[in-house]
Amino acid sequence: MEYKQTRQGYVDGLKELAKNHSNLVVLDADVAKATKTYEFEEVYPDRFFNCGVQEQNMLSVAAGLALEDYIPFASTFGVFATCRAGDQMRNSIAYPKLNVKIGATHCGISTGGDGASHQANEDIAIARSFPNMTVLVPGDYEEAKQATIAAANYQGPVYLRFGRDTYPVVEEVHGDFIIGKAKMLREGSDLTVVTTGIMVSEGLQTAETLTEEGYSIRVLHMPTVKPLDEEAILSAARETKGIVTAEEHSIIGGLGEAVAGVVSEQAPCQVIRVGVQDTFGESGQADELLDLYGLRATNIIEAAGKILS
Repeated sequence: MEYKQTRQGYVDGLKELAKNHSNLVVLDADVAKATKTYEFEEVYPDRFFNCGVQEQNMLSVAAGLALEDYIPFASTFGVFATCRAGDQMRNSIAYPKLNVKIGATHCGISTGGDGASHQANEDIAIARSFPNMTVLVPGDYEEAKQATIAAANYQGPVYLRFGRDTYPVVEEVHGDFIIGKAKMLREGSDLTVVTTGIMVSEGLQTAETLTEEGYSIRVLHMPTVKPLDEEAILSAARETKGIVTAEEHSIIGGLGEAVAGVVSEQAPCQVIRVGVQDTFGESGQADELLDLYGLRATNIIEAAGKILS
């Protein structure tokens, strides 16, 4: 299996976009080596701005550039974009509905050795709570590139979520990227597994294992967490026995709660959330932490068993 970085997909998307979008600019908060945007600077030095370790100011600068008809991509770690600069994201970007794109890397528990202070496990909850904010969580390198291109062609604020580590390349999620639309990766009638981000590979492994056991498993991939594809969710709720959500994020405020909210109001069924269980992370290798915090196919299978039984 091939492994690649989603943050590399982000910068490769930016470089491709810049060829045809002369008004596209990239900002960074002095972490360009980590976000990979230094590669954009090497090709387009006049369209790259290092704002220093001043994330609040960077988002304010991005807002000003958007008012002058630029398409600014503001890049930093997810925890800094949402927690440190949350006020600017809310009041300077989301509230006036400005055309700013926030490229957040190093999200999720797989940020690894950087530890709890850098592992953004709450960022989806924060970003999706802001009115007007679109939230994209691609599943692999190629989808990250597609999401970046889609964000540039979308009018309005967008939060893009990427990881630090290398993750499986999942060919099933490649193809057209339509903001707000889920991707049906497997048809099924017994249970639905709903994934976002890098958990898509674990969701597909779950389906393969349970299919071998005689179950019919539907897999829905949600690269857009907001706006959520409610039609796909409601079909799953009505046509299968229950739903298991899987995300590399806290179970509070993320994909799981978004799905449960839709289902509880319109088509009640059992929803079990697989994700980080309301705890801070710790330092370690990405694979070790995904195991430790229960973000594997085995954990999704265990949750599925509670519904299937």
